[in-house]
Amino acid sequence: MLFKKLATAVAVVSALGAAPAMAQVKIGVVASSTGPTALIGIPQKNTVPLLPKKIGDLSIQYISLDDGSDPAQTVTNFKKLITEDKVDAIIGPSGSPNAMGVIQFAAESGTPMLAPVGTAAVVLPMTDQKKWVFKTTQNTDIIARALVGQMVKTHVKTAGFIGLNDAYGEDWLKVFTQLAKEHHIKIVATERYQRSDSSVTGQALKVLAAKPDAVLIAGTGAAAVLPEVTLAKQGYKGTFYQTHGAALPAFLKLGGKDVNGTVLAASLMLVLPEIADSNPSKKIAEHYIDEYKKMYGEKPATFGANVYDAGMLLERAIPIAEKSAKPGTKEFRSALRDALEKTHELIATQGVYNMSPADHSGFDDRGRELITVKDGQWRLLK
Repeated sequence: MLFKKLATAVAVVSALGAAPAMAQVKIGVVASSTGPTALIGIPQKNTVPLLPKKIGDLSIQYISLDDGSDPAQTVTNFKKLITEDKVDAIIGPSGSPNAMGVIQFAAESGTPMLAPVGTAAVVLPMTDQKKWVFKTTQNTDIIARALVGQMVKTHVKTAGFIGLNDAYGEDWLKVFTQLAKEHHIKIVATERYQRSDSSVTGQALKVLAAKPDAVLIAGTGAAAVLPEVTLAKQGYKGTFYQTHGAALPAFLKLGGKDVNGTVLAASLMLVLPEIADSNPSKKIAEHYIDEYKKMYGEKPATFGANVYDAGMLLERAIPIAEKSAKPGTKEFRSALRDALEKTHELIATQGVYNMSPADHSGFDDRGRELITVKDGQWRLLK
């Protein structure tokens, strides 16, 4: 009998020793690492291994899924993470249309969602559902004000607009239309296109015929390049403006000489060597880039920084939420949401976050730089 008890005890201890340590906090990640949005999703997926694996006394487990740039698959992934994996928060998805389609599931389950997407529509106007969403990119108006300010400075009187026919493009058209009106800039052509389009010749010809002083393109990833290159080859000689959705190395590579002179507003990461050492985000951005290069042998696109910043936001908020409730519970997720909303002066890779009940992006003008393309490289616009 004694031998049997001892054998049982040894077996239990052995089993416990062999079992993997259970993560105390689960974070889901949904990224478009394949499909039309992959140029954005790949650096986001690649950034996940750089996120903190331990926060205070809590171990963190990341469950990463690819939605293939398909909004329907994003819904499937979100439901799995929420109902099966029972995550405490979700980072993602990569695309604006994908994000708009899952807000309700984050809200219904009471799961904080850190969305690394461009459209401000995921957090504005604030609603009971959107209060569960926190956006880790600059809101449209912050970027748009910089671009329109440059248009005014260079005496632009007329402008054309070519934007994606989705939440990102529509949000940009709304904000740009209002700012253009305020500054007496007439929009003489408005065209839309799909992320998957291989040609925008018809739209470009209509914009060209309107003879605008400048053209604003509201696209993301590789899709931001096509309208500009098309118009350039058709002979357009005005100034091209791009949103922060174009802020990636592939824009320069795919656009070549046709994108020289482009003006955009984006985070300091694009032009880090030109940023003053006194900028509080510079060291953090440099650290992220160095760690990414060590792992992958190349610099990350700025879109990866959106996920890195999400990790920083969680690193700040999780210890606060833990004081109120245990991870894995509805109460913890609610406390985590509340802690994220109270984020104050968090210095991250792209700027400084100050969240509030009305502002779930938190960026101010410190989160943008005016940038141009010169000789195939990003340069501060001076």
